[in-house]
Amino acid sequence: MNGKADPRAAGEVTTRTRLERGRGALGPALELVHTGRAPTRAVLTAELGVTRATAGAVAAELEALGLIRIDARPSAAAGSQGRPSHRLSVAEEGPVALAAQVHADGFRAALVGLGGRTVATAPGCETVDADPAQVIGSVVDAGAQLLRETGRRCVGAGLAVPSAVAEPEGTALNPLHLAWPAGAQVREIFTERVRAAGIEGPAFAGNDVNLAALAEHRHGAGRGARDLLCVATGHRGVGGALVLDGRLHTGSSGLALEVGHLTVNPEGRPCHCGGRGCLDVETDPLAFLAEAGREPGPEGLLVQARALLRDAYAGPAAGAGAADSAVRSAGHPAVRSAAEALIDRLGLGLAGLVNILNPDRIILGGLHRALLEADPERLRAVVADRSLWGRSGSVPILACTLDHNSLVGAAELAWQPVLDDPLGALG
Repeated sequence: MNGKADPRAAGEVTTRTRLERGRGALGPALELVHTGRAPTRAVLTAELGVTRATAGAVAAELEALGLIRIDARPSAAAGSQGRPSHRLSVAEEGPVALAAQVHADGFRAALVGLGGRTVATAPGCETVDADPAQVIGSVVDAGAQLLRETGRRCVGAGLAVPSAVAEPEGTALNPLHLAWPAGAQVREIFTERVRAAGIEGPAFAGNDVNLAALAEHRHGAGRGARDLLCVATGHRGVGGALVLDGRLHTGSSGLALEVGHLTVNPEGRPCHCGGRGCLDVETDPLAFLAEAGREPGPEGLLVQARALLRDAYAGPAAGAGAADSAVRSAGHPAVRSAAEALIDRLGLGLAGLVNILNPDRIILGGLHRALLEADPERLRAVVADRSLWGRSGSVPILACTLDHNSLVGAAELAWQPVLDDPLGALG
């Protein structure tokens, strides 16, 4: 032996040392790439507060786990100086989470990768059985079929349900718009069905609007908000969610933000909770159809309500025949009046929430998104007029932007252990 150190061995030791120093940064680094906040290694270095070499080792480890991709030869922007930083992106062919959703008009399964990317979806069913085990089993089977077809590795599974989900039991306390019994053990059932289908990873369940807010905060209209309020009505009822300091606020036992039972019309419709005129029964699709004098059709309440609202504000389609135009225009005054009534009630409810929560952004989903888009000035004026801070500091009110955001949010539950500890979850 000549006594000289092997440079390759020294390099390997240096790389291992850097990785050990940055191992605690793997989860934060992955979350930065996952949410689009670290598009380059230079940004990742700055956000983590580590050296360039440590950031490089961390990124390399995440790439080795099949979670991200590093583009070491990005093209420099026109007029830029110096060597461009390596670009970072989620691995398009990487692992996925199984996401499942049950709502009043059916269910749907999907595979969702990092970055909130929907990789595959299974057609939704239009009927929901009164037995939660039957429904949950069917949606898990649909997801398992997607996994077989795609051959993807699965990190876990998440389920979104239209009910408050109590913690730590994982029970659906009030599935009011399903025929399920109160207190159904949805997380236990979901976990059992996931295991029976041979799907690996942990299983979770949560309220659909909570999960929609989580998805929108990470990947959609709520990105960058510190205190985000989400209010939405999908197929039946109204739900709300709050993200505080970047984390979903669920309260002491998972039951926070039951905004559907705010009274917005004291002389209004009886509510399932025993009250009257709640947001839940005054601003959902069924309320809109009833207010407009329309009977629910076979295509689903949300689909029908959106179409009716679109026709009322946009008028006849370009090129429509005279007879078709007359049919489409006949009910417009009643439909417009119904929409304005719902907008006013929604605005009243939002104003009360603004007074209590003081969010820095509000996002609306489902039919509420359509109401905002139909007449944004009316809704914003009602909120400003009735909220304490409305005149001095108007809160931005935006539409949710993600398709199937509750599904994406269900996947976020399954991805969270990986975001917390990538090596522990996948290594």
